[in-house]
Amino acid sequence: MKNHLFVLLLLTSALSCSLIQAQNMAIDQAIQKLAGHSDMKYASLGVCLVDVATNKVIASHNPDLSVIPASTMKVITTATALSILGPDYQFKTELLYDGAIENGVLKGNLYIKGYGDPTLGSDQLAEMGGMDPILEAFANAIKEKGIKQIEGKIVGDGTHFESSVSGESWAWNDIGNYYGAGVSGLNFHENLYHLTFKLGSNLNSPPTIKSVKPTVPNLFFINELTSGEKNSGDNAYIYGAPRTYERFIRGTLPIGKEYTIKGAIPDPAYFMAHSLHAYLREKHRIKTPGLTTTQLEMDRANNSPKGTNKTTIYTHQSPKLTKIVDRAVKKSVNLYCESLLKAIGVKQSGKGTSLAGIEAIQTFWEERGVKTDGWFMEDGSGLSPRNSITAKKLATILAKVEKDKIKFANFRSYISTAKQYGTLKGARNPENVWMKSGSMGRVRGYSGYIKTKKGQLLAYALLANNYQGKGSTMSLRLKELLTTISNEN
Repeated sequence: MKNHLFVLLLLTSALSCSLIQAQNMAIDQAIQKLAGHSDMKYASLGVCLVDVATNKVIASHNPDLSVIPASTMKVITTATALSILGPDYQFKTELLYDGAIENGVLKGNLYIKGYGDPTLGSDQLAEMGGMDPILEAFANAIKEKGIKQIEGKIVGDGTHFESSVSGESWAWNDIGNYYGAGVSGLNFHENLYHLTFKLGSNLNSPPTIKSVKPTVPNLFFINELTSGEKNSGDNAYIYGAPRTYERFIRGTLPIGKEYTIKGAIPDPAYFMAHSLHAYLREKHRIKTPGLTTTQLEMDRANNSPKGTNKTTIYTHQSPKLTKIVDRAVKKSVNLYCESLLKAIGVKQSGKGTSLAGIEAIQTFWEERGVKTDGWFMEDGSGLSPRNSITAKKLATILAKVEKDKIKFANFRSYISTAKQYGTLKGARNPENVWMKSGSMGRVRGYSGYIKTKKGQLLAYALLANNYQGKGSTMSLRLKELLTTISNEN
């Protein structure tokens, strides 16, 4: 009887192993099909699937090859921020003054001191309501102090973070556009403006600028756009460096009626000061001499008041970090991730720099068993083409994040499912596939989680670089691989 039982156990074990091998074989075949495609002849492809429960690799292709992750890098930055800063962390922005208030006159300067809040005055995050609620709150605080006139300057202070707002290795055709806005210690309106064009009616009639909202002081456009075919989409780029105001607009917009693109505000701290100045004068009749500047410019000119105390009259708190992370990941907002990177730097070393944030993040993961060899981190958002990481490291980090739901605030909930994406055709359970995409020129990738039919949870990274053909075609092939994985397990 014992012998029969032993044989039965062996058969059961063998059958189970055979099923797993068959499943893995189907996945391996799908990976090899992708890797062997003619468009991948010169490409780099990194694939890794890790069982969250056991931390074992169940399928892979070049798992230790360093490849560009693009926006899939955001999952590392945001998950680490949830642990280091805490899910209830809030950025603050202070309104202060120096000097004295005499008979309703502020004989001194008014300061807006930022601490890196990327949501301040956002028109993209619904609960913020845009610029006016913040400006109104500041104006009311000023009036409550009895201030009817400001003799000094209105100063935007973004010095909590380093003076460099853009990543050092970001592409020139990125940094003038909203997605390349970079981060200041004082951000406002997500550091973006909306540039609306009246489109050409034919290929010989170029688009013309119709409006800029909100008004950005000193901004000057040189419009070199031409018209593209109808439905050809947005192929327009804004060129210009931070803290400079000349902007070249190049590329094409389709024939049609109107089209709006998003640009990066050159100096967010100055824009905030200018916006408050205009609001006080126009909405509340508070007299100001019209002098707006930034703390950075005052420091450079050695014009900062020495030995004077500042009085705080209002403090604004951002939404909690969980809300910021949710938008950062699901909408792939570079600004939010760069702010989190520098906030991590401040928390861990007292330095609001990208370098300090990068060192803190990599140290954090080294302490948790993830070696940083082959992982080159240039920013927090993945916008730099000099970022690179192995598929195995990315998948391993995701597996560790999922295992500790308390420390990482149930991070998986911040990643969109394939069902929410409205993608992954053919997947039996698209709600069980979580996807964070990444893309730039000749780079496509996905990272996230897949819950199998048997309830097994896998962390994955699929990263393709330097393929032939269209990026959209590469994305479809990666989704086909994800569909196979989700259906075979």
